[in-house]
Amino acid sequence: MPAMLPVPDDTVLRPAAILPSVTAALAGEANPLGLPGARSAIVALVDGLGASNLASRAGHARHLAGRMSRRDVIRTVFPSTTAAAIASFSTGEPPGVHGIVGYRVLEPAADRVVNQLNGWDAGLLPDDWQRSATWFEQAVARGIRTVAVGAARYATSGFTRAVLRGAEYRAAATIADRVDAALELISGVQPTIVYLYIPELDQLAHSHGWESERWLAALETVDAELARLDRLVPRGTGTLVTADHGVVDVPAHRHVFVDDRPDLLDGVRHIAGEPRCLALHLDPSLPDASRARLIDGWRRAEEGRSWVLTRDEALTAGLYGPAARIPLEVRARIGDVLVAARSGIAYYDRRETNRTAEKMIGQHGSWTDEESRVPLIRGAAFLRD
Repeated sequence: MPAMLPVPDDTVLRPAAILPSVTAALAGEANPLGLPGARSAIVALVDGLGASNLASRAGHARHLAGRMSRRDVIRTVFPSTTAAAIASFSTGEPPGVHGIVGYRVLEPAADRVVNQLNGWDAGLLPDDWQRSATWFEQAVARGIRTVAVGAARYATSGFTRAVLRGAEYRAAATIADRVDAALELISGVQPTIVYLYIPELDQLAHSHGWESERWLAALETVDAELARLDRLVPRGTGTLVTADHGVVDVPAHRHVFVDDRPDLLDGVRHIAGEPRCLALHLDPSLPDASRARLIDGWRRAEEGRSWVLTRDEALTAGLYGPAARIPLEVRARIGDVLVAARSGIAYYDRRETNRTAEKMIGQHGSWTDEESRVPLIRGAAFLRD
């Protein structure tokens, strides 16, 4: 096993604990987060707002940064990518259990790599690909209304159907509009959980970098609107602010092109994952000795700047959740070899037909603190004593 293999700390809270805790809090029950009882709750997920990103720009986000102590940081899933993280948030399960184990993932039955965010809409993924019930469904069964507030373009997407089952969907255009909608939704008498999705920071990080002026301006808007949310929520409503992952900026001169090393691709059938966390699927007919040489070659080439581990090593380490709970059909979706960047690099393959991803500056997917540590900031009725 690699000497520097990242091993999850089972004592650190994860996104999977959030909705079970909120549901329990609305019922006045004990919960993993220790949330006090509340009548309703708003959970804002700010896509791409890592704890390190927020701390580094604390002066531009005084409301959120002022509420975030060391106790208000949790660890997201591996890989640190939106599809896997939001599915874990919504289901309360790790990726190996709910089945969405990355961004671009092998669909074994069709022997093709599929994008987990839009693969449903293209008809490339079966409806039961996401295997777990959501906590929106479970909350509804307990008499709690659940509503997701987000952009109109996500309202009927396949990914929304897969991970937000049980929640009503309220479309709202701007961040301010979404905050207004959330406030309206929890103004009634029925206990309600509102999931408020804010994707703007992640989108700007990809296109301009999280250190850009445009990202900074958007952060100020997010901070101001979430401060307004905390000021205006009715008494008895709790608020939480979290994220799916953090972001690192990777300039073009830090790109690593895997096609420069054809010896490391001989025997690789599919390259899945994303630029900071490759998932290599080897040809099933590759002899064991050739497989071992290929894995050793990747380690010699990349272990100075990345974690290189096999599927079995990742499962044993618990990176996708408890190994005993991960079924064989999901294991086949995980790469035979995983290459997760430790330094500020991103991997690309110039043989790809579509190379637009190389234009992205902000990146995520690996297990570094910058990518995997995210805030969980409490407000209103959920504030600590």
